[in-house]
Amino acid sequence: MGVIFSTNRRAVAALLDRHPGQNAGVQRRVKAIVDRVRRDGDAAVIAYSSQFDGLDGPIDISRGEIERAARSVDGSVRKAIALAARHIRQVARKQVPPTWTTRPVAGVAIEQRVLPLDRVGCYVPAGRFPLPSSLLMTAIPARIAGVREVIAVCPRPDATVLAAALEAGVTRVLRIGGAHAIAALAYGTPTIPRVDKIVGPGSAYVAAAKAYVARDCAIDFYAGPTEIAVVSASGRAAWIAADLLAQAEHDPDARAILLTPSRRLANAVVQEMSRLDPRGALASRGGIIVTASLGEAIALCQRFAPEHAVCDDDRVAARLTRAGTVFVGDYSAQASGDYVTGSNHVLPTAGAAASRGGLSAADFVRVATVQRLTRAGLQRIGPAGATLADAEGLRFHAASIRARLGRS
Repeated sequence: MGVIFSTNRRAVAALLDRHPGQNAGVQRRVKAIVDRVRRDGDAAVIAYSSQFDGLDGPIDISRGEIERAARSVDGSVRKAIALAARHIRQVARKQVPPTWTTRPVAGVAIEQRVLPLDRVGCYVPAGRFPLPSSLLMTAIPARIAGVREVIAVCPRPDATVLAAALEAGVTRVLRIGGAHAIAALAYGTPTIPRVDKIVGPGSAYVAAAKAYVARDCAIDFYAGPTEIAVVSASGRAAWIAADLLAQAEHDPDARAILLTPSRRLANAVVQEMSRLDPRGALASRGGIIVTASLGEAIALCQRFAPEHAVCDDDRVAARLTRAGTVFVGDYSAQASGDYVTGSNHVLPTAGAAASRGGLSAADFVRVATVQRLTRAGLQRIGPAGATLADAEGLRFHAASIRARLGRS
């Protein structure tokens, strides 16, 4: 992992400025897969699952199989899953929007109604590593929000993923993945019901499929290759190096960056990374930028809008307002947030953190308003409404109000 200086604008841009990949070949193949699933339903899903994932047996995983798999998982892992689940539930309960009623004037009541989605689909990747944590992070907030049906899809779920499904209260687990799984969830088949929303990270094909079906089925957001930006002037080099490598090992396209005004710290982190990763297998997945000041390091992190930001103290954290999640202080290991803090690890990438945070229980509810006006209430506010309608030239809007006021 090389060190560059912030004055090298081209190199800085190459590290910080990125956009979701628009691979025309991937998009073309995804479109063909999704369209075939829409047309041929279960037959297409089974064919693609056999072709891509080696499916040999039923798509549905029975409750008995899930329970047997969970029992086979080492006890310490089951305890860790239960601990993570408990913390995720605690945080998710705080995220559900409240219901309320307010009265702007006497006779006018506005109620906020919060209702859970009916059915959601949670995508659980099964590529280089099994990810039971991703199942917990997507399914538990949905259940806390009150979603009755939570369908998890995973092309090759191992026993830890099935143990997580049992702990999270998933109602159905399907042994399918890729673009065909996204299509089945978005449009439904004779055996797989259509969902209201699809959430969870996945491969480039999964991300492209989510983007393609988003016209017809809600999704969470683009979840591409993982990112971390460490902003530090005085952190511990060994711990920073470990944080950078932890994110870099996720994916060949991961981006791990240190932003520091300290050349000494930059060189120390390089040495630690060489010690921890002597073959340099992960070194190409990021870089170190030496800035003129801590303020410039913060500004570059804001420009990057990373999925994860790590910083030394609360003064810096207060200025990092464009990140999916922020870890503060030496002991706030970013990897702990991937598993057990309770905060969600499904986070926006590719700059999307500039406008939103991570997945939460609020993503699984419909927030709508209910309005009630009495005759006296309409008499108080109706004349102003009719006046505004007249100003906009919408005479029937004005007439619908004035009819109730006793004049047209």
